[in-house]
Amino acid sequence: MPELTLFPDPATRQALDDLADAQARQPEEVALDALHRYLREEAAGVRTVAERLALAHAELLRRLGE
Repeated sequence: MPELTLFPDPATRQALDDLADAQARQPEEVALDALHRYLREEAAGVRTVAERLALAHAELLRRLGE
């Protein structure tokens, strides 16, 4: 898979570097953990909306599936 390159603004980069330093980690590790957390949270939100829509339109979905 191709490499992903990000270009944070200077303030974001400084905050990333500071947090990584405080945690004795590499900035790339901190950023990757943040990305994983974000993706999990967004996926959960999308799942919640999809489930709500499926429930609200269950009868229509059942009829379409016939």
